[in-house]
Amino acid sequence: MSRFLTLAYGLVAYVLFLGAFLYLLAFLANLPVGPTVDHGPATAWPLALAINVGLLALFGLQHSVMARPTFKQWWTRFVPQPIERSTYVLATNLALAVLYWQWRPLDAVVWDLSGTVGGYLMWGLFAAGWLAVLATTLLINHFDLFGLRQVWLYFRRRPYTSLGFVTPGPYRFIRHPLYVGWMAAFWATPTMTLGHLLFAAGLSSYILIAIYFEERNLVQFHAEYGEYRRRVPRFVPRLRWQASREAGAVQVARETVHARN
Repeated sequence: MSRFLTLAYGLVAYVLFLGAFLYLLAFLANLPVGPTVDHGPATAWPLALAINVGLLALFGLQHSVMARPTFKQWWTRFVPQPIERSTYVLATNLALAVLYWQWRPLDAVVWDLSGTVGGYLMWGLFAAGWLAVLATTLLINHFDLFGLRQVWLYFRRRPYTSLGFVTPGPYRFIRHPLYVGWMAAFWATPTMTLGHLLFAAGLSSYILIAIYFEERNLVQFHAEYGEYRRRVPRFVPRLRWQASREAGAVQVARETVHARN
């Protein structure tokens, strides 16, 4: 594949990703843009449940299997290395498009906080989740994550170099701020229907499973990740615990000095 086609391929994959990303926001917020998590074809609930579970499983398998190093080693025998990440992004876009298209609403209401303070807080958490997702991808190199850096380096005739292990911003306090943002976006809604609950629970379960395999790979590729995992919690920062531990250490030191004097 020529350098220009490679670059064009990566750009198209990225633009389609932006569309899928924005549509997911509209899908969960039930904006009037087409099928959403609570608006779509009316289907008997047993069939709707089966279809939705299948769609979530399809997305989870695609997103997880294609990200594993063993799969990458196999399929880069057929897919050129510079567009491997862009092809993964395209496959994710396709899986999401099928999910948006075929999703079946389940209208039973689990909670409804519309018009209340709790409802406005839910919208705030929803917005914060999406902002966290975007900000976190920028911190860990947004363009490498979505394949643009790879095709750009190939276009410039420069070799691709893997990114080193870094812990910018919130990564100093929790290991997975990106996933925390996603789960906030999935769960924060003023009106939770059974269909929305299924979507949130299904993708949250996928995230928990994916973390296990992701961290196993990170330990293999980054020697320092084991210590990082031991020291930094997964989702909830230990700021208060760390502060009290430091305060306790200071107090012990003062008492020791006082005793010696």
